Amino acid sequence: MVKNIIFDLGNVFIDLDHSGSQNELLKFGMKSFSDEMIEINASYDKGLIKTDEFVAYYLKIFPGKTEQQLIKSWNSILFDFPKKRCSFLENITKKYKLFLFSNTNELHIDYFKTQVGYDFYNRFLNCFEKVYYSYKINSRKPESKSFKMIINENNLIASETLFVDDTLINIESANKLGIKTWHLNPNLEDVTDLFTIKSDLFDKLEAELI
Repeated sequence: MVKNIIFDLGNVFIDLDHSGSQNELLKFGMKSFSDEMIEINASYDKGLIKTDEFVAYYLKIFPGKTEQQLIKSWNSILFDFPKKRCSFLENITKKYKLFLFSNTNELHIDYFKTQVGYDFYNRFLNCFEKVYYSYKINSRKPESKSFKMIINENNLIASETLFVDDTLINIESANKLGIKTWHLNPNLEDVTDLFTIKSDLFDKLEAELI
């Protein structure tokens, strides 16, 4: 049975607005990121470059844009955080060891804090044993070393651990390490339905009490 749960953040707790992000790209005269941009974005997510360096890179590419315009565009993918998802976590935090593991960066987290408010942000974080942001740990999903770090640092047993994520490549990486997974489809499922959709992974009596 599952005793530990590792949750993703985007499209699990925070809804992501991919259409809004795409519209922002079009405003910048792009349809997609170039290979170089993708590499820079990944480096920023891993904390290998600082925020001022990241912004400076894009200011050179788009000299007609201001720093504020660039940051607004970058954060446009972040959308809503239904409050019921935090209540769901608070209901289970004493029964399971919960962890947060997100491929994210300083700009997105700062925006997240201001959007939901610092009190709610801290309430959310307090549900977890430990929070792993990729830019803080210099590693991101689907790198296997990132999953191994969480397992080893917290003395978890892989077969007793569930990983919840909306991206298949991340799910596959966790599976290879023996971690149980839920490939959540944000268009059809909600994290609050965990004990219904993945009922076979949990003690029936415990799940019914949640």
